[in-house]
Amino acid sequence: MRDEIGFLVAQVGVSLQKKSWQIAVAESCTGGLLGTALTAVAGSSAYFYGGVISYSNQAKVDLLGVNPVTLSKWGAVSEAIAREMAFGIRKRCGVQLGVAITGIAGPEGGSGQKPVGLVWIALDSEEGTLVTKEQFTGDRTQIREASVLTALSLIQNFIGGRA
Repeated sequence: MRDEIGFLVAQVGVSLQKKSWQIAVAESCTGGLLGTALTAVAGSSAYFYGGVISYSNQAKVDLLGVNPVTLSKWGAVSEAIAREMAFGIRKRCGVQLGVAITGIAGPEGGSGQKPVGLVWIALDSEEGTLVTKEQFTGDRTQIREASVLTALSLIQNFIGGRA
């Protein structure tokens, strides 16, 4: 999976540079893995603005501007929160693309409605917000890596066609 991630990171970097876009990330269950992947390429400072690891609900509110009412109603692992995280990081950083990942990497913390492996990924731009719901399997590391790989694929598909 690391080779796939590296390949996608290189593509994403080229696509972002072609558009002269910057990206910022808001991560929960991936704990900074997306930001780590994006910055593994020399020269990534040309397109990577920064990121926030908003693991706690309070960090989502304080750092990303997530609405506490939304958190209370839908929970941290939801489409609504992924949208607000992506929008919040984009607006607060003043970049063209905000990306958010929130989910349950396990091995504990899942429920019948929100099982381990449930992940929401959102991309926010001036054009609006794209959100996807994923259900990954595997251990904690596999779920986190699959989340990053999926996020990179979504980013590349989103900007690749616009480059």
